[in-house]
Amino acid sequence: MDCTVGLGGHAEAILGASPEVRVLGVDRDPQALAMARERLEQFGSRVRLVEADFADLPEVLEQLGEGLATGVLADLGVSSLQLDSAERGFSFRRNGPLDMRMGDQGPTAADVVNTYSEEALRNILWQHGNERQARRIARALVREREIKPLETTDDLKRIVYRAKSKSGRPGRGPWRREGRVDPATRVFQALRIEVNMELSRLQTLLDKVVKLIDAEGRLVMISYHSLEDRIVKNSLRQLARGKIDGITGRTHSETRVIEVLTKKPVRPSAEEIAINPRSRSARLRAARRL
Repeated sequence: MDCTVGLGGHAEAILGASPEVRVLGVDRDPQALAMARERLEQFGSRVRLVEADFADLPEVLEQLGEGLATGVLADLGVSSLQLDSAERGFSFRRNGPLDMRMGDQGPTAADVVNTYSEEALRNILWQHGNERQARRIARALVREREIKPLETTDDLKRIVYRAKSKSGRPGRGPWRREGRVDPATRVFQALRIEVNMELSRLQTLLDKVVKLIDAEGRLVMISYHSLEDRIVKNSLRQLARGKIDGITGRTHSETRVIEVLTKKPVRPSAEEIAINPRSRSARLRAARRL
């Protein structure tokens, strides 16, 4: 199961390397699925693509009449297709509607910045983006939307720049302390995570997915920022440790369900980063189903 099939790159590699394998690809982005379907057409009945949320995998498998998987892969976060499409509103580098939805359902980023309270916005920016100036930015968002609703990525970026510096211009002001990171990066990340409920969906997936993997099967998770990686690391550690006796405090070894195969996350090589710069923050963790 490729839980985030996207444009089908991972699925194509797996299908090409293992002639006996079938892949069930899941994604909630209909645009990505359409492109993946064309890319993977050569593999015929060996691949099935489904528009669905990976948090609903048990229901998806039941509806399709599929059994346990020998492997599960989840490549988390936003895809290159989404980042590079101005109309999706994910990137501060391209002006477009303030959307940020990975699918086509639910509230948009514009809904969040124009309707959430100042306190809620501050919490989102801090908790999902580790934004040090969350209070100032939240206050600026509320002040600006009273004048005119925020509608585009440029609207949001302009407010962030202005909140972080009197000049309102990138390259100057207090964001120099952020190094090479654009001052809008953490704000866009935080809003994207909120819109798509990424962290809660990830936890739901991890709570459910081990029951969908056959004995000796593999679970592979690729994350791109510390919030995701912390959830993956802690969940795998708990599943590998097993349940703890409430009286003795000892672990019941027979309740262990996985063995963690990566003591530390696997990072991309310099060669891979040179070919694909967006892989530089990737962290891969893997486990074996017991």
